[in-house]
Amino acid sequence: MAKRSDIPEFGMLRGIKVVHSSTVVAGPIAAELMAEMGADVIWIESTKSFDTNRGKGGMGAECDRKNMRNISFDIPSPEGREILKGLLSDADVFIESSKGGTYAKWGLTDEVLWSWNPRLVIAHFSGYGQSGDPDYVNRGCYDPVCQAFSCYMYMQGFADREPLPGREIPTDYLAGLSGLANIIAAVRWAEKTGKGESFDIAQYEMAIRFQNQRPMDWFNRGVPTGPVGAHNDVTAAWGTFRCKDGNYVYLMFLGAGVMKKGLKLFGYEFGVDPFPATQNFAKVGTPGGDILEAKVKELCDTHDAEEVESILCGIGVPCSRVMTYEMAERHPHYIARNTITEWDAVDGRKLRGVALVPKVANNPGQIWRGCPTTGMDNEDILGELGFDDAKIAELYEKGVIRKV
Repeated sequence: MAKRSDIPEFGMLRGIKVVHSSTVVAGPIAAELMAEMGADVIWIESTKSFDTNRGKGGMGAECDRKNMRNISFDIPSPEGREILKGLLSDADVFIESSKGGTYAKWGLTDEVLWSWNPRLVIAHFSGYGQSGDPDYVNRGCYDPVCQAFSCYMYMQGFADREPLPGREIPTDYLAGLSGLANIIAAVRWAEKTGKGESFDIAQYEMAIRFQNQRPMDWFNRGVPTGPVGAHNDVTAAWGTFRCKDGNYVYLMFLGAGVMKKGLKLFGYEFGVDPFPATQNFAKVGTPGGDILEAKVKELCDTHDAEEVESILCGIGVPCSRVMTYEMAERHPHYIARNTITEWDAVDGRKLRGVALVPKVANNPGQIWRGCPTTGMDNEDILGELGFDDAKIAELYEKGVIRKV
């Protein structure tokens, strides 16, 4: 149970009120990051189902639902509509995730929400958007399906095998982070003008937007981009290499400075044939590329992964062991930066996870609460909206609200 007054004052978003009715990752991560920066975030959870992130041990919710207050009610019901109106009347941001057009079907268009609060910033998260081909607008979507539709999956894996989805749900997080950037900009604009904004965040569009030059290679030059596996298809000595101890490193001989320093390790000079200074890498299939690949493989075959990392990083060649979580929690750099931290779950358990990032100098975030249970703050939130005990009991009796 937490009232608004129970939220400590901290962070760059203190005083901002966010209401979110979103599930899984894309919408919630935008809300979560605002909660970590001090916003009052109220999470609306459906009475008809649980947030999918509560499954599989619940760590997804514990990770991405911190610092939130939770109310569970049936939004499209008449009583639910009134609760939503009360929540949004003084909110800065409303985030929802659903199939395109869901809120409009419920009679909760942007215009209706703005009639309640003209300053409201509204973020609609969906797989395919609020408009477009009706067959797609009405489709459900999860991250791997989005990867398939956005051309992202086509580039993953190996050319001689089936396409693989990238882990861990990258397009969900891309959509959430992109949405957050627009939300923050719109809040600033609303503060200046008194006028809200609405965003139609189609996850597949966020996914194809952040694929570097690959879409433009095709749209302008007709150059396709397919899967290349563990090694770059253009640049030699760029990829994953197995080392003597069976562990792997990922390394990149790229850039004039790197080539100058790295080639000396193998007795070669940058700018001297077969490594011309006109090219700041060694191209795959050229004499220089073949030599460099062979030399790097020999280095890895005769040294453990930690040794290879030390040798290459010591001369300025970017390289890292392929880390596991087990390795990370013992690594001195992770420890020195407190990258892994601990907080209390609402049931008193101690949880360990990634700390709040990035590091903030003057107005840092904090974790004041773990993931709330479903309906945990019903009474406090409804009380703030003016509902008395009798009315709240009636809402429970009707099934409009629930607590688990």
